[in-house]
Amino acid sequence: MATAEHGSPTGVGQNCCDGSPTGVGQNCFDGSPGGVCQVDCDSKTSDAEYQAAAQVIMDNACKRSYMCGECGFMTARKSHLSVHMRTHTGEKPYKCDQCDYSAARRYDLDQHLVKHTGEKPYMCGECGYRTARKTHLSRHLRTHTGEKPYKCDQCDYSAALKHNLDQHLVKHTGEKPYMCGECGYRATRKCHLSVHMRTHTGEKPYKCDQCDYSAAQKSSLDNHIKNHAGDKPYIWSVDTGQLIPNHPHM
Repeated sequence: MATAEHGSPTGVGQNCCDGSPTGVGQNCFDGSPGGVCQVDCDSKTSDAEYQAAAQVIMDNACKRSYMCGECGFMTARKSHLSVHMRTHTGEKPYKCDQCDYSAARRYDLDQHLVKHTGEKPYMCGECGYRTARKTHLSRHLRTHTGEKPYKCDQCDYSAALKHNLDQHLVKHTGEKPYMCGECGYRATRKCHLSVHMRTHTGEKPYKCDQCDYSAAQKSSLDNHIKNHAGDKPYIWSVDTGQLIPNHPHM
């Protein structure tokens, strides 16, 4: 068996190869079948090797050849570009036949339809939890495995959900992006702003099922319910229309 030049099984010089999967240096051969190395390493390629290398190079050149003229997004498939373009045009060709929902992708419509059917095909083998989406099941399983893949780069905090990490990060930045348009109150979380807005709207979504009491916050309802259970750290003040601490010995 003949020994390949420079100890290479293909006969391609080790010092002229660029480490690519084809083993052909970008600036090594002159680009012709049986091409001669341009850096004088005395290496040559056979016609078969050249054809194989050329095909791989052409295949790689064709990858991600479809580009969006709006934002520069590139993809290897024309169909993927067509779907992407809907983010610019707003086109939503997939229509729900039970409501006015529409989607740019068939996948999104399929996910929406389970709201109508109530189907929850994905089940947790540990506790029986069921969900309509596979991604939701993956997140749920972390409650059993303890996996917390989202790491804070400023402390040792980690989270099972990206959303929780995002909420944690504001502790480091001090950012309060959610602002009340009525009074200028700012909050780190959207849910906190939603609760605050009830002070302006008067909304009290938490209802007592034993009397006509209602509250803007769940914690207030929980404290109220203790009055019915016999544990009365707070009492209802007719004068103020609010719960006040119950101090019978004062």
